Amino acid sequence: MQDTPTSRTSVSSQSGTMTQSRMSVASQAAGTTPRASKTNPSISIPFESKPLVSNVHHMRRLIAEDPEWSLAIVPLLTELCIQHIVTNFQSNPILKELLPEHQQKVLSCLSPDLPLTVTANLIEDEDYWRRCSVKRWPVCHVAKHGGSWKRMFFERHLENVLRLFIPGTTDPSVILDLIPLCRGYVRRIQMDQFLPPVRLPSPPWAGELSDSGSEGELEEPAMDHYQLGTLVGGLDHLEELDLVYGVKDCGMNFEWNLFLFTYRDCHSLAATIKACHTLKIFRLTRSKVDDEKARILIRSLLDHPALEELDLAHNLIGDRGARAIAKLLSHSRLRVLNLANNQVRASGAQSLAHALAHNTNLVSLNLRLNCIEDEGGQALVHALHSNKCLTTLHLGGNELSEPTATLFAQVLSINTTLTNINLSCNHIGLDGGKQLLEGITDNKTLLEFDLRLSDVAQESEYLIGQALQANREAARQRALNPGHFMSPITASGPENSMG
Repeated sequence: MQDTPTSRTSVSSQSGTMTQSRMSVASQAAGTTPRASKTNPSISIPFESKPLVSNVHHMRRLIAEDPEWSLAIVPLLTELCIQHIVTNFQSNPILKELLPEHQQKVLSCLSPDLPLTVTANLIEDEDYWRRCSVKRWPVCHVAKHGGSWKRMFFERHLENVLRLFIPGTTDPSVILDLIPLCRGYVRRIQMDQFLPPVRLPSPPWAGELSDSGSEGELEEPAMDHYQLGTLVGGLDHLEELDLVYGVKDCGMNFEWNLFLFTYRDCHSLAATIKACHTLKIFRLTRSKVDDEKARILIRSLLDHPALEELDLAHNLIGDRGARAIAKLLSHSRLRVLNLANNQVRASGAQSLAHALAHNTNLVSLNLRLNCIEDEGGQALVHALHSNKCLTTLHLGGNELSEPTATLFAQVLSINTTLTNINLSCNHIGLDGGKQLLEGITDNKTLLEFDLRLSDVAQESEYLIGQALQANREAARQRALNPGHFMSPITASGPENSMG
């Protein structure tokens, strides 16, 4: 039997009728009203209607808790782990086991308030210690600490603890516990304050004091200031000690004994610097160091293996202390010596001059604001005839006059090492200034010569300044073209210079 178009249309019609009837029955069963289809108007699609009350418990409704939630902003597992590490870093510090990029993310999120017991020997990142330093101190000169933020943090933190330490009151473990944390990073200790022990008022006596009773025994405490021996001994890389024994901001509680550098302090400090073989710079200023205490300190510095700079300025050192320091010049590798504003006179200057004549290490000597006068000044100038290493000499404010200037003029014509001389605040006079001008005419190495307030004529001072400017320009040209200014002997070679 052939399948004609008429038959196919009949079958389709019947099928459509059956489908429509089924949908009608289904819609009635579901409680909906049929609607016509857009593509086929003959087919009705049931309309949705409100469900019966009895079918409420069969409904599923999805309610979004966060309308902005999106699968695209779900954090990565790596970020979740980093967040967990940061949150629990104090109790479980994990850093070295992470990849470098993950370490940086953890470090950038860590709080600068974490305990030092956790971070000191674990974190080396400079940016982290920069954040710690900036948060704690409003002004940070990291260049003064070798350019290292971590070194600056631990040096200043240790100094703050020492500055507030009160012997007999503060627990010593406050400092001792810091030694394992900062021993590898502290290279300098700069202290401008040492607090003495707290003195409690003595109880009233029930009876009268006997005539033979000694009241002085109770005057001085058992330990005046904090002893640095244990601390310095635990710092492996300490190179500089800069100390001032005094109290800042004492206000109405001022007493002279707050600024007392006692013999116990002196002996303890002497033993400390003698045991510190890495110490290169030692400064003890404004601490009322007299001759006896200076000799105690100098004795401990003889033959020190590393000391290069000694600064005892603004103390009470006289000629006996200067003689001890002169001995140190012969038994050390000292390069810088500062004795400014002490009580050194002609005798002490002569001792220093004798040592300077045979010294081959010292490059800077500062004796300003002493009273060596012409006798001591002439002795020092005579030593410059044989000394070939000193480059800076400061003799300002020493009651020098024309005789010393005359000798200086003779030395300047032959000396080739001095680059900086200061004779300010002396009595050089008009004739002394003219002689210095004659001497400096033949000198090609001196770059700075301070003659302010020395009674030198303005014309002489001006001409000296012109000669110094010519020397500075020549030095600049030599630095720019070192090969152009080579001596003929060096340029021709040793084999040609022999003839």
